Amino acid sequence: MAVTSPATRITPPLNRSFLHRSTPGSLHCASRKFLFLRNPTPSSSIVAVRCQKPVSDGLSSIESMNHVSSAASSIDFLTLCHRLKTTKRKGWINQGINGPESIADHMYRMALMALIAGDLSGVDRERCIKMAIVHDIAEAIVGDITPSDGVPKEEKSRREKAALEEMCKVLGGGLRAEEITELWLEYENNASLEANLVKDFDKVEMILQALEYEAEHGKVLDEFFISTAGKFQTEIGKSWAAEINARRKCQLTNRQR
Repeated sequence: MAVTSPATRITPPLNRSFLHRSTPGSLHCASRKFLFLRNPTPSSSIVAVRCQKPVSDGLSSIESMNHVSSAASSIDFLTLCHRLKTTKRKGWINQGINGPESIADHMYRMALMALIAGDLSGVDRERCIKMAIVHDIAEAIVGDITPSDGVPKEEKSRREKAALEEMCKVLGGGLRAEEITELWLEYENNASLEANLVKDFDKVEMILQALEYEAEHGKVLDEFFISTAGKFQTEIGKSWAAEINARRKCQLTNRQR
């Protein structure tokens, strides 16, 4: 997230290697399980353990090998993405919010925004949904690097790109990995109408969550609204942000009575 985005920062080393894809002689070690080993330091390491019977069901040895390798890669990738579900967003933690949303929570509601938004000329809705799902995916490894961390924008982008490349290797490459990379880069570079809209959803989701936390916890979370003001690129983004700000004004007024 570009502005005061919130997530617990976890920065595991990016120079470790994962086990290679299965070979015909290693079909008896076909699936991997990632174990996240937490150290006293903020870094983490991932250990891959493989143990599963080979798949046969009448398939040829080559077909069986490819099937097992593809299944193993998919589960490896999804297991790594589990961290998106469990990592709580840092900005809310810094604000003292108890039980804050996770990175995956944030991306899921953005995807819903893309699903329900009115049609825009020249905008591919399905692409927006996909982009919302993958735009923060590298945070499974690097965490959400926020402005408060003092990391330059270029360095943040470098770390996230390296993490994305590692995740795509875990997935085993191929068309799906290429699509994830393409979507992520398009969003990162704000390089299309879809990216413009999804970047707006990123900010809209954040201030909507801030509004909800203000109501639930009796807080005033001005910084999230100030940091996004005037930065919406699309009419949908502007109108939704205006609606949220109008509701916030009423909420704060009622609180003062």
